[in-house]
Amino acid sequence: MSGAKRKGARTTKEIPEEILQQLNKGELETANVVEWFAIDRRGLLRHLLVQQNRENYYAPVIAVIEQLEKQTSNKVSEAIGEGLLQQITQCEDRELLPIIAQQPSDLVRSWGTFIIGGNRQLSLAKMLEEIKPFAQDHHFNVREEAWTAVRPKVIENLEEALVLLAEWSRSDDENIRRFASEVTRPRGVWCKQIEPLKENPALALSIIEPLKSDASKYVRDSVGNWLNDASKTQPEWVMQLCDRWDAESDTKETKYIIKKALRTINKTKK
Repeated sequence: MSGAKRKGARTTKEIPEEILQQLNKGELETANVVEWFAIDRRGLLRHLLVQQNRENYYAPVIAVIEQLEKQTSNKVSEAIGEGLLQQITQCEDRELLPIIAQQPSDLVRSWGTFIIGGNRQLSLAKMLEEIKPFAQDHHFNVREEAWTAVRPKVIENLEEALVLLAEWSRSDDENIRRFASEVTRPRGVWCKQIEPLKENPALALSIIEPLKSDASKYVRDSVGNWLNDASKTQPEWVMQLCDRWDAESDTKETKYIIKKALRTINKTKK
């Protein structure tokens, strides 16, 4: 039963008991954000670890969760990733991450992104290599967690990241192109801002320039949002870039991006 084929309930109370049980056992992907937030994360973690003969990991991971000041769903996922990484490292367990990456549950797969993103031993290049399958995941939730998990490393190594991700923005895979744009958004959503790109967005032209007339709406939305982020600190630069793109690329795709990019600027003019 595929999450993509189900509409999903409008409220937590409307989720059928059978569906909720499958979600909590990691047997089913979420169909919408309502299901995503309804899952019993501790129960799902225990089920996974028992299933994989690693129940001894459970208490230490829960201890990491209990240290959180605010146990929001995303913070809990980060803590699960951190706790699992600790256990994987201590036990020299090279098998669990590949197992997680193949789980039916999109929430479980998303924990893998935080295992990778939290591994301070990885170079940026290695981290991007390991996150790539998650950035290509067929489920939106996993792809979102993928860029969220590695963004701190990208910010810490921004110059190198811009070089590496410029190659990603030329990928044949729209998910990879979108990742390159989304992970470098100057402001982003519910994440740390990238100060150098707020002040000098031109630094990332090697990433967004190839995407100015992208065939994928998924990518175009990200690029438009990227430029809208930049317009809040560098409106003149964004307007000049949009003027140039409009002259160089007379396509409906480019016009779509430009409209999205200029929405904050146009709003302030009214």
